[in-house]
Amino acid sequence: MDNLETRDLLTALQNGSTVAFETIYHQMANRLLNFVNSRVHDRAVSEEIIQEIFVSLWLSKASFESFSALEAYLFKASKYQILNYVRSEKVRHRYAEHLALYFVQEYDSHVEQMMDMTDLKAVIDQHIAQLPPKCQEAFRLSRFMHKSIKETAQLMGISSRTVENYITQALKHLRKNLSQYQWTMVLIYLSSRL
Repeated sequence: MDNLETRDLLTALQNGSTVAFETIYHQMANRLLNFVNSRVHDRAVSEEIIQEIFVSLWLSKASFESFSALEAYLFKASKYQILNYVRSEKVRHRYAEHLALYFVQEYDSHVEQMMDMTDLKAVIDQHIAQLPPKCQEAFRLSRFMHKSIKETAQLMGISSRTVENYITQALKHLRKNLSQYQWTMVLIYLSSRL
């Protein structure tokens, strides 16, 4: 393409000619695409980058003094977009690693808590079995069968005050015998059974 044609093409572009824009696109797009793809190694991403560059060209079409300045602009814009892509990929990669690590830690913590709760349940059941039968029954009805004090008293045929005493006795027994466990964990377990 000689200088007269390129000057006319650039002037037409600056005046908003879509034909001039399409001509420049057809002349430059493949070179730019090969340049970008040789660094990005992803054809779809490279095509998106080229589209962004040509949108930018259209928006800044009035600012070019020569076709060589236009070519320089297109390659400089390509390098800039490649750098942005590489940076964003690194950020995404770091974020994905952080997220994966977070979920692994959360999963491990959750599994450990479940194992702790399973162990705790067995120990609590073992210590409840050491209580007198009526005390065990009142405690299990209240904590594991979700019965109120009044309902427990009616089911057992005893007073509400006696039920409260049995539950207090059971809790004291558990607190004393489960001192190696965090009492809050015991309460969480017991409240989850409510």
